[in-house]
Amino acid sequence: MTRSEPTQRSTPHGQVEAVYREHFAHLWRALLAYSGDPDIASDAAAEAFAQALRRDGDLRTPERWVWKAAFRIAAGMLKERSRFVALGPAPGAEWPVPFELHDALMQVSPRQRAALFLHYYGGYSPGEIAELIGSTPSAVRVHLFRGRKRLSRSMAEVSR
Repeated sequence: MTRSEPTQRSTPHGQVEAVYREHFAHLWRALLAYSGDPDIASDAAAEAFAQALRRDGDLRTPERWVWKAAFRIAAGMLKERSRFVALGPAPGAEWPVPFELHDALMQVSPRQRAALFLHYYGGYSPGEIAELIGSTPSAVRVHLFRGRKRLSRSMAEVSR
């Protein structure tokens, strides 16, 4: 009797590894745009995946859990860092959005920025975003509305 080897997706670590391979770059770019700092983006994404690996199969949806954890970790890091330094783009950082849009995004609140990126870049619905950032769908819709309005005004000022 031969023992069959498990497929990569059938093991807990295999599921997390598959999510890592498929989504790490996309998640990192979203975290970079959200935080404005490549170090925070890297640390938050890495920590979220490390925590997912430690959970050993307890995650029903590893992709959703990793996105939620990464954004919460990044938010905590931003809060901690804001006590010591003013936030702004890191020198020489490569941004996933045009410079003007990045400047406009840094003018909206962190919750609005998270909602905008998770919706337009991550492809999540307001209900899914609410679950990811620990909010309600109606609050997320308000964040999206106000964030779009603020971005529209900021971009109009740049084009003048």
